[in-house]
Amino acid sequence: MEYLTHLIDVILHVDKYLNAIAADYGLWTYFILFMIIFCETGFVVTPFLPGDSLLFAAGALCAGGVLDPHLMTGLLIAAAFIGDNVNYWIGRRVGPAIFERDHIRFFKKEHLLKAHVFYEKYGGKTIILARFVPIIRTFAPFVAGIARMTYPKFQAYNIAGAVIWVALFIYSGYFFGNLPFIKRNFSVVILAIIIISILPGVIEYIRHKRAAAVAE
Repeated sequence: MEYLTHLIDVILHVDKYLNAIAADYGLWTYFILFMIIFCETGFVVTPFLPGDSLLFAAGALCAGGVLDPHLMTGLLIAAAFIGDNVNYWIGRRVGPAIFERDHIRFFKKEHLLKAHVFYEKYGGKTIILARFVPIIRTFAPFVAGIARMTYPKFQAYNIAGAVIWVALFIYSGYFFGNLPFIKRNFSVVILAIIIISILPGVIEYIRHKRAAAVAE
């Protein structure tokens, strides 16, 4: 419970922690943020790490003159791009082995084939939109790898998604993060960013449930 409370506190007060990190570690802050974004996008076991809120707070930190916003943007785009690549190849190597084990009840080869067809048809949009949905962002490249989405296609949408996602949130934080109203209500803004990021997934889930109910 204490760990969960601390994690929530970190997510809701990213600005406070980032300022402390920048003050204590200076240029190493670039590396620390690089590793957080890399791990959040690169490993299915770390979807709980902050993404959208961290980028926004990093932009606000850069606006204070502590760090360079363009260097920060470039480094974190690279982190997001490399992270998704790692996740894709983990899925591509581990996934088929799971599906080939006939005794695993919940994994069937036909599911893998359906996933492959889906990602070939809609995977590009999925990879880009998933960038803006916490947790889904972490799993999308892993599933794309399992489904063996064509790698050049994955790469194209991966870099596009990374650029749009990172640049949008960092420069939003850079231009708006230090406005008096935003600074006074930073925790509320971060919470709003998290809720807005989750909202598309919730809406899609509700639509899917309603469609299933109508079909019955």
